[in-house]
Amino acid sequence: MTTEAIHSERAEGAASVPRQQVLVLYSATSALDSPVVGWSLYDGTGRTSPTTGDSDEPPYASGVAALRAGWRLIQAAQLLPPHPGHEYDVSFLKHEFFFERIVDA
Repeated sequence: MTTEAIHSERAEGAASVPRQQVLVLYSATSALDSPVVGWSLYDGTGRTSPTTGDSDEPPYASGVAALRAGWRLIQAAQLLPPHPGHEYDVSFLKHEFFFERIVDA
């Protein structure tokens, strides 16, 4: 069976299929209610194709706001203290929270 045949067979008689959306929020501090300073969104439904920098406003003001909107927290960044003498080094955004939600495609 070809790939096209498989896709058309699924489309004809299949009910909606659950797909995962992943939201990564980078916050100002390690607190889930602190302001969002960076974000990425990945849509497993294929309905949208967000890219980095496509919006000046974060999708949610905080991680708590994402929870209230129905996203599930699946991972928070491990808190690691900086090495002595490196407290003010500029580096990656370390306060990272991963969220997911399952939606029908």
